[in-house]
Amino acid sequence: MVQQACPDERMPLTHSMPHVLDLLLDAVCVVDKDGRFVFVSAAAERIFGYTPEELIGKPLIDLVLPEDRAATQQVAEEVMSGTLKPYFENRYVRKDGQVAHIMWSARWSDDHQLRIGVARDITERKRSESLQAALYAISEAAHAAGDISELCRQIHGIIAQLLPAHNFCVALYEPDTAHLSFPYHSDQRYPDSPPTSLDALPLSTRVILGGEPMLVTPTTRSAALEQAASLEAEALYWLGVPLPTQDGTQGALIIKSYQESERYSEADLELLQFVSTQVAVAIERQQLLTRLHFMAQYDQLTQLPNRRLFNDRLETALARARREQTQLALLFLDLDKFKQVNDSYGHAAGDLLLQQVAQRLRDSVRESDTVARLSGDEFVVLLERGHALDDITAVAEKIRAALDQPFDLNGQPQLIRTSIGIALYPTHGDTPQQLLSLADQAMYKAKHSGGNRVLLSE
Repeated sequence: MVQQACPDERMPLTHSMPHVLDLLLDAVCVVDKDGRFVFVSAAAERIFGYTPEELIGKPLIDLVLPEDRAATQQVAEEVMSGTLKPYFENRYVRKDGQVAHIMWSARWSDDHQLRIGVARDITERKRSESLQAALYAISEAAHAAGDISELCRQIHGIIAQLLPAHNFCVALYEPDTAHLSFPYHSDQRYPDSPPTSLDALPLSTRVILGGEPMLVTPTTRSAALEQAASLEAEALYWLGVPLPTQDGTQGALIIKSYQESERYSEADLELLQFVSTQVAVAIERQQLLTRLHFMAQYDQLTQLPNRRLFNDRLETALARARREQTQLALLFLDLDKFKQVNDSYGHAAGDLLLQQVAQRLRDSVRESDTVARLSGDEFVVLLERGHALDDITAVAEKIRAALDQPFDLNGQPQLIRTSIGIALYPTHGDTPQQLLSLADQAMYKAKHSGGNRVLLSE
């Protein structure tokens, strides 16, 4: 026979129930029909930051993150209608201002007109999930972004999902110049790109050169800045983590806040540091792709477009000239007696001469025109949009005169002259091959006629 305890025997257990609930890691919360707390277990203080005494009588909805209040209110109404709600998730603002992710199970007691819920703090789980998602997203961005600016913009969006990041920038350190560059900068107060001098940005410099993360708050700001006059001094909260590589620190991720409502903590510093390695790898990959792209399309000695890129630009320019019915000019240049420079002074002097020639060519034409090095001492210039024949020959003569001035080869003045052939679209040809061939032939005629002259194709 099963014996039932008499009422007097059950009373001690009933009276001790609140103390039993206080042993639970999850918080037990009871709210009335108006949504005010009437009971919370001890775990509520750990989860919400408020003591039980502070919570009693307080509307639960006031603790909910504003973005989650509508959904929370809807679920509360469903629970009060008799629907059991297990595993409902929403976010709350703790007493210290931090956001807590909570998973609830709740039901309605019609007899007592009370809503009873059990709250489990899943903030760390959500943080771990968010970090893993962020790492994956950064990896995906590294493969999808077209350039480093686009990559950093995507990284900004990813990090903004983890913590407030309205003011965010990526600073890269240039060891050759001992300056900073900013492939990405977003600042609500100072939209212009920051100064590149290390002295102007003492916090960023300390993070990059020291290789250590830094968190600056209103209580530590003066000591951190050491009274230095800096744009960084205006931020209430400043967060910076280095971007580590095998060769040292390549830069830093920097987040700033100008308002007390967006505070950063040591946990935020750890979070940003956690993703910084993946960000550094992504940036390195993008920089490598940029270098490979440059090497494939530009001459490494002169930094001018190479034959491949020039052919692409010539094709595009011809298509545009046909469409707009405009003239286009191709200048083919060859340095007179360049071989003698190599033979007399060595290939290093010859390389230096080619670099100086490239710079003089750039200085002689418009930015919209194209100067390229095809091979050896052969250069081409593409003139388009608005050049009449007199203008074309004037540009060619300007180039010839610029190259007729002495070059300084490590203290040794050297005279080098050039022969220039010109072919026009549509007068002389309408394909890249025709124009290049005719301009080349005109250049050789100029060279064989004594050199240092300009000749228009026949």
